[in-house]
Amino acid sequence: MTTNTLAEQSPPVLAECAHGIPLTRVLLACVEQRFNLYLRFGHPAQTRRLNFRRSIALFAPGTLFCRIRWEANDYGTTRWQLLVLQAGTLHEPMQRIAGIWPGASALLQADGDNQVRAVLTQIDAIEALDLDPTQVSQSYWRTLGNRLRARMPLPAYTCDRHVAWIAGSALH
Repeated sequence: MTTNTLAEQSPPVLAECAHGIPLTRVLLACVEQRFNLYLRFGHPAQTRRLNFRRSIALFAPGTLFCRIRWEANDYGTTRWQLLVLQAGTLHEPMQRIAGIWPGASALLQADGDNQVRAVLTQIDAIEALDLDPTQVSQSYWRTLGNRLRARMPLPAYTCDRHVAWIAGSALH
């Protein structure tokens, strides 16, 4: 008999849709001192509590969110991962990610203590500008992820960059 981790167990079927497009379902879970899947930012359309330890956040197509996965054993942290994701749409490719149904587009992936802390510092700086991280340019998150992988300095997100992003997106 095999045992599944919390992230691998299938959630109950949810039939919620936004304009005929299924909502992205994100499993959130917490086992004290051992395992924590949680949102750092994002605005779920709805959150459903499954039980004491698990819930599911539902995201409308195209919305941005950040999920953090932390795992530990008796000796300390064994895994720390931060993902900035965009909820799937019908016409865009999606990646399969454990605990996210049907999938999402990964804009940034940070693994390990140093990378996750570096990205959390950037998120805190964005929030210090009174900006909502979900409204930040998708290309900024991709650039941050590419810089992490290349071990290059991370660019700051400035108000000027945000104004340029808003002006550019208004042209589309």
